[in-house]
Amino acid sequence: MSDFVFYFKTGWSHIISWDALDHLLFIIALTAIYLIANWKNVLVLVTAFTIGHSLTLALSVYDILRFNEKWVEFLIPCTIIITGIVNFLPQKIKVSPFKTNYLLALLFGLIHGMGFANTIRFMLAKNQNIAIPLISFNFGLEAGQIAVVSLVLLTCYCWVNKIGLNRQWWIAALSGFAIIIALTMAAERWPL
Repeated sequence: MSDFVFYFKTGWSHIISWDALDHLLFIIALTAIYLIANWKNVLVLVTAFTIGHSLTLALSVYDILRFNEKWVEFLIPCTIIITGIVNFLPQKIKVSPFKTNYLLALLFGLIHGMGFANTIRFMLAKNQNIAIPLISFNFGLEAGQIAVVSLVLLTCYCWVNKIGLNRQWWIAALSGFAIIIALTMAAERWPL
């Protein structure tokens, strides 16, 4: 049970910490277009991200895949930038905002998982069964994402539904904020 708690807390802190700013920004950009009424769609969305994240972690821990850490650290803010830009596209250009975001969440979850893969590989003993650590880490990750998404959706509800802020302004503000910080991160992490 102590392993479960340890890895759950590790997954939680992987999202809920200032060291996880890139993950927080990605979740914020990903959920910027949704209203509180879309909470089920958003739950599936963050689960798609977790699935991608988990897959990369498992493949990396089993040493099936290895990634150049400099490129991964650069690609992570790029996922935020792309997600934010997609939020600015007119609805008629997108196939469907939900389908587009599910695909982005899954694919970009793979990239974000690469960023934590080396850390978790070092945390696990070579002969240790990785099932419990990965499952408990992912539960913690999912719980942290749900907490962030809940905060974003509740804040959106207050600003858009109660105060009357134009929804497009809300989406632009969150997406723009995420893009600007991610551009700075990408510049700092330029791999060449």
